[in-house]
Amino acid sequence: MNDSKALEIVDKIFKGIFDTNNNSSLETILEKFAFDVKLPKQVNDSTTNEITWADSISSGRFITNENMEKRDSTIGWMIPKRKINNLQELIDIWNTINLTTTERVYDSINVVKSDTIYRCENVYRCTDCNDSKNIVYCDSCVNSEFLLASQRSSTCNFCIRCDDSKNCSNSYNVICSNKANNSLFIQDCYDVYECMFCSHIASKKYCIANMQFEKEEYYEIKKLIIEWILNS
Repeated sequence: MNDSKALEIVDKIFKGIFDTNNNSSLETILEKFAFDVKLPKQVNDSTTNEITWADSISSGRFITNENMEKRDSTIGWMIPKRKINNLQELIDIWNTINLTTTERVYDSINVVKSDTIYRCENVYRCTDCNDSKNIVYCDSCVNSEFLLASQRSSTCNFCIRCDDSKNCSNSYNVICSNKANNSLFIQDCYDVYECMFCSHIASKKYCIANMQFEKEEYYEIKKLIIEWILNS
């Protein structure tokens, strides 16, 4: 997994949602779509000074999961007993071994710049995700594929900015919804197909701002909306 592979994933997601190629860099994608997603931060391993990625940076001292396991299998983590004269000495001793483990990746392949990943494949800078494939800039996503800049969602595919939702596909900017497909800007909806700017409705298609449109006029407006999303 590398930047080029991540861009390939982004391009496929763009094709699935907007029917167009992505021409932006990963940095631009991050700024435009994942600006508010909780993502791993770049830090340095306190034992080797190598760059690593952590989903929590409050401790200020880090060690990669790989380096932690290396020490565990060699010299171990126990240290010789010594006399402790005061609380500060105890805290100083604790600080020598109290390192936050980073890049915790388990039963996964092709994962980079990520932390706390379980049973995933092709993951780029994500955190707390499991049983997912081809995800970029995501937080707390489960059983999903081809997600970009999404949070706390499950069983979703080919979505960008899909938050607190499930069973959604080929959609952009979906919040707290279930079964939103081929839709844009959806909130608190259920079972909507080809809808845009809709909230609190169910079992509808070709709706815009909760108004019913004919199929042909709907698609004419959708083209304009996609152009606005991509060029704004």
